[in-house]
Amino acid sequence: MIISTTHTLQGRTIESYCGLVAGESILGANIFRDLFGKVRDIVGGRSSAYEKVMAEARQQAIEELRVQAQKLGANAVIGIDVDYEVIGETGSMMMVSAIGTAVKVSA
Repeated sequence: MIISTTHTLQGRTIESYCGLVAGESILGANIFRDLFGKVRDIVGGRSSAYEKVMAEARQQAIEELRVQAQKLGANAVIGIDVDYEVIGETGSMMMVSAIGTAVKVSA
């Protein structure tokens, strides 16, 4: 399965459009990550705990998108857009959503 943010694939011809596919992932950051993240905000630097959570959420959303595309008979997803949102009353949850167009492309 080809996964791409571009709207065309070099050297491939789009044979048919199968439809829109989307994937979402919602992850909560635990209190220790929150505390460590706040300390990092004060003293500066990168928060590897948050970076890891974001990467996991993005991978899960794209995998869900890929599975949906496969069910539609597609062999590629193009034009993927990935969005990040903080949700929940206290902002303790992160949602990553990915949306794209499932297509069948030539080999």
